[in-house]
Order: sequence, then C-alpha cells, then structure tokens
Amino acid sequence: MPGPNLINANPVIHTPKVQIERVYRSEEEDELVADPFDQQEIFELIRNINDPEHPLTLEQLNVVQPDHVHIDDVGNTVLVEFTPTIPHCSMATLIGLCIRVRLLRSLPERFKIDIAVREGTHQSEVAVNKQLNDKERVAAALENSHLLEVVNQCLASALL
Repeated sequence: MPGPNLINANPVIHTPKVQIERVYRSEEEDELVADPFDQQEIFELIRNINDPEHPLTLEQLNVVQPDHVHIDDVGNTVLVEFTPTIPHCSMATLIGLCIRVRLLRSLPERFKIDIAVREGTHQSEVAVNKQLNDKERVAAALENSHLLEVVNQCLASALL
C-alpha cells in the first residue's frame, strides 16, 4: 500500500508489451565470432529495474520502452531515453542513475553511454540530463553509500 510521502502515489501500471522472440543465428553460438549488441539486448538489461518508489519495474510504469533505446555497436554508443511517470518526478535523476549503472556493469567499456529524459516529459529535463551525463557527478553520487545502496536495491531484481 503506497504511503503518504510518495511523489506519485497512484502510478499508471502498463502491461509489458509482448517481446519478440529473439531469433538466434548459428554464428551467435560460436564464441569466436563477435556478436553485435542490439536494441532488444539493451532493453532486456533495463526493463526489470525496480522503480525507487513502487514495487514495479520501469517497464511496467512505461518509463523505459524498446523504441527509446538507441545503439550503434560499430560507433560504440548507447542512448537510453526514459519517461518519468510525472513531469515533476523528483526520482528522475535516481532512475537515470540506475539505468546508467546497470549498463555500465553489463556492457563492455568501449561503449559511451548516454541517458536522457525524453524531451518534453519532465519540467527539469535539461538539469537532469546534465547530471546524468556528467562523469564527475555520477562518480560522486556513487561514492555516497546510502545512494549506492538504493541503486543496488533497484537493480537487484533486474539481475534475475
């Protein structure tokens, strides 16, 4: 039961879209052949991250969607755009940090990862995006043991 201090006490819960069954090619099973990362693979890494306020995943809250994941495997870039549940969500930076940490822990170091609030979905999107993509701010945030504990809690079920 949601408590009185929640930013969004009654979020809209979405039924996850049916995921397209990934078709594996024979060369993907060969460990000697490079297997490029794709949009679906990146989405699978972030879809089950828990929301910091609710016992729901970012996918269930429609915060992350496959179409908002952009990857260039050759250019070594990943961009994940996410949509906060409300335009004044104070958890947007924390949610973006969780997405960033999950990808940093899962992808090879060759990738430049950008995380962004989708344009027009948050009243402070410019400030949030600046924080989420500033290496020094991210590093400082992850040095905070309490914040790191919250991030790890949000990521715990994503690993299952």
